[in-house]
Amino acid sequence: MAKGRHIRKRGLRTFAVVVAAIVGVSMLAAGGVAFAAYRYEQARADRILPGVSIAGVDVSGMTRAEAVRAMSRSTGRSLRAPMTIRVGDTRWVVTPRELGRRADVEGAVDRAMDVAGSMGTFDRFWHRFREDPVDVTIDVQYARRGSGIDVLVSKIAKDVFVAPTNAAIGIEDDASGLVFQRAKAGEKLDAELAAAQIATAVDAGRAVVKLPTRPVGPKVTAPMMGKTVVVWVDRNQIELYDGFEVEETWSVATAKPGWTTPVGDWKIWDMRENPTWYNPALDSWGAGLPAVVPGGPGNPMGTRAIYIDAPGLIRIHGTTDPSSIGRYASHGCIRMQNEQIEDLFERVEVGDHVLIVGHRPANAAYWDTPAVSDI
Repeated sequence: MAKGRHIRKRGLRTFAVVVAAIVGVSMLAAGGVAFAAYRYEQARADRILPGVSIAGVDVSGMTRAEAVRAMSRSTGRSLRAPMTIRVGDTRWVVTPRELGRRADVEGAVDRAMDVAGSMGTFDRFWHRFREDPVDVTIDVQYARRGSGIDVLVSKIAKDVFVAPTNAAIGIEDDASGLVFQRAKAGEKLDAELAAAQIATAVDAGRAVVKLPTRPVGPKVTAPMMGKTVVVWVDRNQIELYDGFEVEETWSVATAKPGWTTPVGDWKIWDMRENPTWYNPALDSWGAGLPAVVPGGPGNPMGTRAIYIDAPGLIRIHGTTDPSSIGRYASHGCIRMQNEQIEDLFERVEVGDHVLIVGHRPANAAYWDTPAVSDI
């Protein structure tokens, strides 16, 4: 009996040793597999897991540098794609890159590389070893930088701007007549709105942007023009305009041969009642006349004087010689009948325009009247 118990104990020890050996071998095998998986994973740790794509581009198995190059090519195509900006029939072609759009390629690639960091070593090994896709898609983030849009909007605004036209009466280049300039609205780009629309289009990847303009009203319209005095030297007449309408017409005297009533666009700078006359030519044609004649009867300028900024101290004034009206008889000033200059005096003010147009006929003599005159 004692011998039988000894045999059983020895058998149990043998079984335990065998089991231990099997467990040990299994553990060594498992450790070997884990180590092999670790070594396999470490050898490929610099590559993106299979089944990872960035914005539709499969970057599986790529290194970071390879993925950056691939995504730079892919995003570069869209950043260099032509983008057309239209204002009416005019267009400008630019690219999103020129307008400051940039792709964060490196950030997207870093997120693709980080997919592996969310898994254990064996999971990563399993996906790599069996090329089992993880089915992860990464988006590329875009941003706008710089002043590209502002520079473009500034150029477009300059190109499309149409200045408004103010209402005005002007003089033809040869001073032979008048030019009537009607008020007309201009056109301009709303720069703030345009910049916002372009930015939205860039972010949305749109290829065409249509920008509106808005009208710019004139500062002066016909009703705002006020009065304009027009002196016609070729017919010795004054016309008083209110806007574009002739309000009144009077006969006048202008310069005799040897003297000039200067054509041009002038302004009234002073107005005087019963003006004092200062003899401007004591050594020539004014010799023998008083040096100063106070306002009142006998004053050569009559009862009113309207001073304009033409050269030669030119005035529109009354007269003590009514028979000279309508003739080429003055030393350059414009003479009117006293009651008529008094009427004109009440209708105009300092700052109003005085246009002197037309030319005295070359064969006109002193005291002549224009051919169109009815004197």
